[in-house]
Amino acid sequence: VRPEMINGLGIVHGGIAFSFADSAFAFACNNRNNLSVALDTSINFLKPTHVGDILIAEAMEIHNGRSTGLYEILIKNQHDVLVAKFKGTC
Repeated sequence: VRPEMINGLGIVHGGIAFSFADSAFAFACNNRNNLSVALDTSINFLKPTHVGDILIAEAMEIHNGRSTGLYEILIKNQHDVLVAKFKGTC
């Protein structure tokens, strides 16, 4: 996390974590070379992140059907603390 990613409260802007999770979601949705896009997404911010933190995204496939898929992306910091939970349907 770099200084330009910080909001007025001195913590990482939520859009940074959302964009990071959304990118992991896109890779997970398209892992079978079957092009897909997001139908619905949501995120819960659980802990603040700060300059210098390292964020890790882990995408898990919950369901992959013929026409839709459901994925959960967990964002953790370098201390393995869950900072955000993203859910997406593609």
